[in-house]
Amino acid sequence: MGTGTSARATPVAPKSVTMAAMTRQQFLRTLSAGAIGFSARHVQAQPAAIQTFTYKTAGCEIHADVHGAAEGAKKPALFWLHGGALIMGSRKGIPRPFRDGLIEKGFVIVSVDYRLAPETKLPAILEDVRDAWKWMRGQAGRFGIDVGRIATGGASAGGYLTQMTGFCLDPRPRALVSYFGYGDIIGPWYSEPDEFYRRQPLVSKEDALAAVGTAPVSEPPQGNQRGNFYLYCRQNGLWPEQASGHNPHTEEKWFEPYCPIRNVTAKYPPTILIHGTADTDVPYAQSKDMDAKLGKAGVVHEFLTVEGAEHGLAGAKPEEVSRVAERAVEFVKAHTA
Repeated sequence: MGTGTSARATPVAPKSVTMAAMTRQQFLRTLSAGAIGFSARHVQAQPAAIQTFTYKTAGCEIHADVHGAAEGAKKPALFWLHGGALIMGSRKGIPRPFRDGLIEKGFVIVSVDYRLAPETKLPAILEDVRDAWKWMRGQAGRFGIDVGRIATGGASAGGYLTQMTGFCLDPRPRALVSYFGYGDIIGPWYSEPDEFYRRQPLVSKEDALAAVGTAPVSEPPQGNQRGNFYLYCRQNGLWPEQASGHNPHTEEKWFEPYCPIRNVTAKYPPTILIHGTADTDVPYAQSKDMDAKLGKAGVVHEFLTVEGAEHGLAGAKPEEVSRVAERAVEFVKAHTA
């Protein structure tokens, strides 16, 4: 498996609904679905047994779902981090083709929640990720996990957290799978008003703050309006500050430990990056730049491009989504052998 391998899918015409044709509520539902939207069209295989645990309590209970556990076995595992801009989403958001492919190959999947922004800031969110990693490893015998054969994966903001695990976990994962993730959280795409999101009706500060609270939350209730807060952040270029409590324009140095692209070395784990070229939420350039950085550092990696696909791989043909998932499964399997 070579360094810097890049694979391009056949171009496809995006099929998603245009911005002009969407109501705000339709848009927010699409946004909240985020990382799980690209799997919804696929036929679900017989699911593995799922067990739910509380791995931590920190102002709220924080849960983990364990798929395919087999006490006493020595199975490879994937540690999954959900998407949702660190503001929305839950551990239930796993792409089905990828999940089912791993289960068929004998993997255990541990999918975890973490406290969400803006109530909880980025350092504490990463503390949850570290604590979940430590908890999973401590329960390895119970779940049938071989602690020497664990990879991490995630989509969107979960892809960002996955890229963070490449240098902030000890021991490091054996491999990383980043579905449309990002390595730079203070670039103009996130720290300045976004033209795409400003085409939506503007969200007032009052409406944005009404959608969130002050107490820690790790799993938003059904019917929540947290997407309004995200829209407000993107429309005004406030996501980095709201997620971290620091100003990226005046405190750039503070963000360096939280930007994966600034922390890639030759020790970074083998990584597979997956991104659609028409992504209007997380720019395709985020994976393209990470691809270049990994190559420069001599890290074994692959970059799978899906032509014409939007965020969540929306607009890609189901067979393309499945093909990408199959390649991701094979990548993880090869690096956890």
